[in-house]
Formats: sequence, structure tokens, C-alpha cells
Amino acid sequence: MKKLLLTSALALSTLSFAQINFKSTRFGVTAGANYSGVKNAHNPSGKRFSMQAGVLALIPMGKANQFFIQPEVLYYGAGETGKDKDAKGRDGYDAVYANNYISVPIYFKGYFSEAASEFFAMAGPRFNFLVSQNVKNAPVSRPYYNPDVTDPKYPGVNGKAASFNFGLGIGVGYSYKRQVEFALNYDFGISNTYPGLANEPQGTSKGKSEQVLSAKISYIFK
Repeated sequence: MKKLLLTSALALSTLSFAQINFKSTRFGVTAGANYSGVKNAHNPSGKRFSMQAGVLALIPMGKANQFFIQPEVLYYGAGETGKDKDAKGRDGYDAVYANNYISVPIYFKGYFSEAASEFFAMAGPRFNFLVSQNVKNAPVSRPYYNPDVTDPKYPGVNGKAASFNFGLGIGVGYSYKRQVEFALNYDFGISNTYPGLANEPQGTSKGKSEQVLSAKISYIFK
């Protein structure tokens, strides 16, 4: 984790010496839908639909109108759901594990050409700061899935989400006249979303990282 953060900091420091034209920065708004899950947690688990919305900046790099840095500040929904069945196949519970963040991705973005309407690709780190965690209908047999519950049978086991997590994102999209843009992004978490579930009974000690697929639209002001 520390190595990844250091690498990101060094990359950003290197870019500070590049030909970044802050005077030509443009700003915009963005919103979209998220389809998220968490690996190795709340088994059995399913996906959660949520949303994201926020603001962005498009900062040119170099002389060509082709390469940019695009930082964003977003309200960003993630997490997962959980559903189980009893011996007769009936639903035993229908849980929701909703994690909501202030998310700050920093994308390195390149258009395939200098044309006004063009495809683009983007990649970069994402920093998520937890603002709320909502758990509904957690299974009675696993009360520690609720972040506010401590099960005396399993001291130290808790479903509270980490206040900060780190990931990497990639994406592709299409820009119409460099003003209206559509993008598909995939963000894969690197840090552990639920460190307190590392010793979950009948669970796995593998990292429990969030994965988010999103579709969004952005409007960039002239």
C-alpha cells in the first residue's frame, strides 16, 4: 500500500515538470451509474447498483490538444448485496452493504487524435474517503457483518468498512466536440475494504477489495 502511494506521488511530482498548461484548464460536471461488488466478503454476495456525481477538471499537457490530466471529486456509491437460502431453497435474508465515499480519481487521459470528436482512454489512481456505511438486513447468524455490532463469540471480527481505500481505474470513452463525453470505467480496489473481516469464521483471509464498473456522462464547459 505504502509503495503504491509513493509511486503515485512520484508520478505526480514528475508530471509537475512536464508542460502542463494550468491556464487552459477547463471544468465540468459528471454523473453516472455504478455496478459494484467486493471480493471475498459477505459470502454469498452479489452486486449493488448505485450512482456517482461530481465535478472534474481537464488540464492540458504538452502543446498538442491530445493529452490531459483529469482529476475529479465525486460522491461515489459502492459496496455489495448479500442473499442466502435455507435448506428448502427459500430466501433467508436479503442484505445490502452500502459504502458511500467522497472519491478523488486522478486520470491520465489521451484522445486518439486531435480531432474535436474522438475516442479516448484514461487510467490512474483513485482515492476513496468513506462518508457513510449503511447495512440493511444483515444475517442474524453473522451479526458481526453489521459495523455497529460486536459478537462476543468472535472478538476482533467486525464488518466496519475502512475509512480510506485506494484503487486503480481504467476507462474508455467518446467525446463529442470535446464538450459532451461518454465513458465506461472499471475501478479495481487494491487496499482492504473490510480489514475487520480478515478473521471471519468460515471466511477467507484474502483481501476484500471493491470492484466497480461504471457508465457516466460528462459535460465540460468551454
